[in-house]
Amino acid sequence: MSHVMMARALFGITLGYHIGYATISVGAPMLIVLAEILAARTGQAEYRLFAKRVTMVLVLLVGVGLVTGTTVAVMLSVLWPGFMKVAGQVINLPFQIEVFAFMLESLFLAIYVYGGDRLSVRTRILSAGFVSLGSGLSALLITDVNAFMNTPVGFHFVNGQVTDVHPWQAMLNPAMPTELAHVLVSAYMTVGLLFASVAARGLLRSEATPFERGYHKRVLRMTMGFGTVMAILTAVVGDASGKFLAHFQPEKLAAAEGLFRSTNNAPLVVGGIVNGTTQQVQGGIPLPDLLSFLATGSFTGHVTGLDAFPKWTWPPLFVHSLFDIMVGIGSLAIVVGLAYGLFLWRTKSTPRWLLWAIVAIGALSMLGIEDGWTFAEIARQPWIISGYLLVANAVTSSPGIGWMFAGFLTLYSVLLIGTIWALRVYFRTHPLPSDGSTSDGSRPAAKHGGVSA
Repeated sequence: MSHVMMARALFGITLGYHIGYATISVGAPMLIVLAEILAARTGQAEYRLFAKRVTMVLVLLVGVGLVTGTTVAVMLSVLWPGFMKVAGQVINLPFQIEVFAFMLESLFLAIYVYGGDRLSVRTRILSAGFVSLGSGLSALLITDVNAFMNTPVGFHFVNGQVTDVHPWQAMLNPAMPTELAHVLVSAYMTVGLLFASVAARGLLRSEATPFERGYHKRVLRMTMGFGTVMAILTAVVGDASGKFLAHFQPEKLAAAEGLFRSTNNAPLVVGGIVNGTTQQVQGGIPLPDLLSFLATGSFTGHVTGLDAFPKWTWPPLFVHSLFDIMVGIGSLAIVVGLAYGLFLWRTKSTPRWLLWAIVAIGALSMLGIEDGWTFAEIARQPWIISGYLLVANAVTSSPGIGWMFAGFLTLYSVLLIGTIWALRVYFRTHPLPSDGSTSDGSRPAAKHGGVSA
């Protein structure tokens, strides 16, 4: 493996590992807010119990996410000094503001956790809302740096030197609206479906008590409703993202669809393998005119193909498969969500096959998040800052990446095993109550307040 490829692989694993924690840390606070509101409006204790149990997950993942996020920052400086030289002068504003967003999230998470039952209902909802606001802003500000990498503006690059810097213009780059919206709604979708899969798995247990079944039914209804709405919004934002790519990054869209020749009435090709030699998508199913509609809003619109760009700037052609997986998972999530809603409306019950489908879509939604980020990064190759800085020119020249690779991979393995172990121990020692007589998973809520443990 070359020096550049090893650096890319190490940073890709680092970022992919962090994204899993970050996604749940962004989506879980919104579920807590929703559960608190439903508990206040309906008086159902199950929603408050769900909020408490999700909070325990959130506290653990925020702690581990802080470690992995710090590792990402270290990796940027160590592996990509050429990038940081430019980013430090142009797009440092989101990094600075993100510190305050994290402080907002941490402060109100502490208030919510340690205030617990001593807080009024309104204060609990408000505190959870600020946790959600802080976590969302943190994700959006960091994502804005990636948006800048896709559509760099706010500076000039003269003889390898950065001049005429406008930080706010760089921050408000063209990719910002669609990319930030896509990241936020897809995170909400994923976390909603993840917790829905847990509830569905609970309903599939034959030994579940009546209280446990009632709890899982209410949680499933709430999380599936939330996840399905966000899945539909993800599709809407995805359509806007396609039109954005057609205008600002046409080579990425062309590679995603295996479109080699610029054309009108461009078909949308589903599935298949892109063959660079024959310049065709082998085994794909072409849907006439749909790519033109996705890109331009018109079925006869003109779509730019890879033939408009030098071949050395083409993204790797396998990104077509990554794009198909991402879109396929999102589409399947909508189908499963709508099927659940239909059965709930028609029969007031959920068949076992659909519960298993919900269990599966929860895991697939997280896979979709990872796949989507992989597509976004690989489809920008060979650039680290589109049109300005090549990946090969941004990587460190220092040796020793192999040792770093082994060391950090060990760290991530330990963190992952530790996270799974901690969650399993907590929920094994704090099961759901067998009836509604307790407010947490193990014993009556302590009179002094706090989130019952």
